[in-house]
Amino acid sequence: MKHYIEKITQARVYDVAQKTPLDFAPGLSRRLHNSVLLKREDLQPVFSFKLRGAYNKIAHLSPEQLQHGVITASAGNHAQGVALAAQRRGVRALIVMPKTTPEIKVESVRNLGAEIVLHGNSYDDAYEHAMKLTREQRMTFIHPYDDPEVIAGQGTVGMEILQQHSGPLHAIFVPVGGGGLIAGVAAYVKQLRPEIKVIGVEPDDAACLHEALRARRRVVLDQVGIFADGVAVRQVGEEPFRIVQQCVDAVILVSTDEICAAIKDIFDDTRSIVEPAGALAVAGLKKYLAREQLHGESLAAINSGANMNFDRLRHVAERAEIGEQREALFAVTIPERPGSFREFCEAIGNRSVTEFNYRYYDPQQAHVFAGVQMHDGPAEKERLIAKLRAKGYPVLDMTDNEMAKMHIRYMVGGHSNNKVPHEILYRFEFPERPGALLHFLNRIGQRWNISLFHYRNHGAAYGRVLIGVQVPPAERGAFQDFLKEVGYRCYAEEKNQAYNLFLA
Repeated sequence: MKHYIEKITQARVYDVAQKTPLDFAPGLSRRLHNSVLLKREDLQPVFSFKLRGAYNKIAHLSPEQLQHGVITASAGNHAQGVALAAQRRGVRALIVMPKTTPEIKVESVRNLGAEIVLHGNSYDDAYEHAMKLTREQRMTFIHPYDDPEVIAGQGTVGMEILQQHSGPLHAIFVPVGGGGLIAGVAAYVKQLRPEIKVIGVEPDDAACLHEALRARRRVVLDQVGIFADGVAVRQVGEEPFRIVQQCVDAVILVSTDEICAAIKDIFDDTRSIVEPAGALAVAGLKKYLAREQLHGESLAAINSGANMNFDRLRHVAERAEIGEQREALFAVTIPERPGSFREFCEAIGNRSVTEFNYRYYDPQQAHVFAGVQMHDGPAEKERLIAKLRAKGYPVLDMTDNEMAKMHIRYMVGGHSNNKVPHEILYRFEFPERPGALLHFLNRIGQRWNISLFHYRNHGAAYGRVLIGVQVPPAERGAFQDFLKEVGYRCYAEEKNQAYNLFLA
């Protein structure tokens, strides 16, 4: 590994790359009882560390190679690094990208003047096509991770961490795709500071390094998840794997929910939004500390990129609280009678309800899908389940049920099993605050039966509820008087086409 020290020290990255800060994360540090440092590669000109390796490789090409131009295959961040490096060197660049690449990354590459070919649905598809074009056009292929010059460029991240933090450092957490970044960081750190652990972090649905280490050889995954598209690689690189076997202490796998929670953690401390691959290291750091029960240590995590598609934020926000174990999802059966909603909410107590879905099915019982905010993680969830069961409510914990999280929570409702007599439908808005849902149900009272209920906490100033109530025609006047007394803004919806098509 010693020759990598010289290559990393002499890497030509700073013509385009910045020496990014190693920021203290106060919120994470306080919660985790350790000093957490964030290496801010999301602040690079292309919002990713990838331009380091790309520029270092291109800077070492001969004039003849530069004349024919460069080509690469990439899911996005490496593509932007190659495009910027080629632009700075005045070299033609052709980028082959999977069709699944987020549009924000495609546009960024295009804006840097590179030619783009969209091919296939994965990095491997794009790679095979790029190699075909490489042979046909005699261009130089700039590998995203399996090249010593690329690895050396990425290794400057590790060099900067040691320059910026000379004191004790327990571990550096590194996101892993093809392995170029962790190979460069580990090769440098383990030569100069062998006591520092270098720990890789992968998504549990794209664990090419983890599986290779377990098999003691490089393996090709049958398929990979693309939520963390920046690390969606089926096989770790040959040279990175050689280095990792000698220099890396461990690899940690994290779930999509844990990645989403880490994105929120980074936002809370930096007000920056990293992409899923960019939050891997923080997710792994948190999981490692929970497992090892360390206190008072210093640990660094590499925020590797921030090329986040805006529409993906919907999914991140939905899953972050579950990933942080601050929301629990339950399926609960309650009696079908007036006042049962209010009684159930009283059983939940002062906890904030994040979601409440129900549709009348039969005259005896109602099945409710509820989301409840947790402040004390799994222990609080278990206490609440025990309390509800003690009060006679059958409860199923849906917090770790992937189908429930991804689909069922949005599908609860629909047409009733039987025609609901005298149902009227209203939308309500009420000031959002802890206990607001229970207060709303108390105001509705016990006079009329609720036949449909949908509530979600959107983090807005006002809570929004869609509610069906069984009100006989003779009582409609009394119900209107009740609405005026309650005073919440409301809208009659029984003539809404969506209601008649999907709910009535």
